[in-house]
Amino acid sequence: MTKKTLTHLNERGEAHMVDVADKDVTTRIAVAEGFVSMLPDTLALIEEGNAKKGDVLATARLAGIMAAKRTHELIPLCHPLALAQVTVDFQMSKEPAGIAVTAMAKVSGKTGVEMEALTAVSLACLTIYDMVKAVDRGMSFSGIRLIEKSGGRSGRYVAEGRE
Repeated sequence: MTKKTLTHLNERGEAHMVDVADKDVTTRIAVAEGFVSMLPDTLALIEEGNAKKGDVLATARLAGIMAAKRTHELIPLCHPLALAQVTVDFQMSKEPAGIAVTAMAKVSGKTGVEMEALTAVSLACLTIYDMVKAVDRGMSFSGIRLIEKSGGRSGRYVAEGRE
C-alpha cells in the first residue's frame, strides 16, 4: 500500500491551494448523499405541498445547485470550477421518516468535484430544514458522504456497500 499524503499541506505543514496546472483535463463526476430525518407529519406536509414557505423540494434543489456553483467561495482551498452539470434529487422515506438527498456534480477539468457534490447535498438538507423548521425543529441530518467519484489520476471510487 502506498503512503497517502495531505495535498493541501506543504512541507512545513502550512495550508495551500494545490497546483493543478500539470494535471490532465478529464471528465470528473462525483455523487454525494445525505438524509434529513423528520417527524412523519412534517414529511406529509412536504409531500402534500402545504409548507407555508412554498415548494420545499424545488427550493432545496435550487439551493443545492447554487451551493455547488459557489463551493470555491465557501471552502477556502477549493478551485473555482466551470461545472457542466449539477443535479439534486430527493427520495421520500416513510420508515424512517425523512428525505434522502442525492447530488451529482460533473466537470471537464483538472480537479475533482467531490466538494461540489457534498456542498450541494449539505445545502439542500439545510434548506429543507429552513423551509419547515416552524413545524419541526427536531429535524436532523445524517449520512452526508461521498458515494462515488470518477475521473482524474486517482480513478474511480465507490463507497463500501455501493459496488
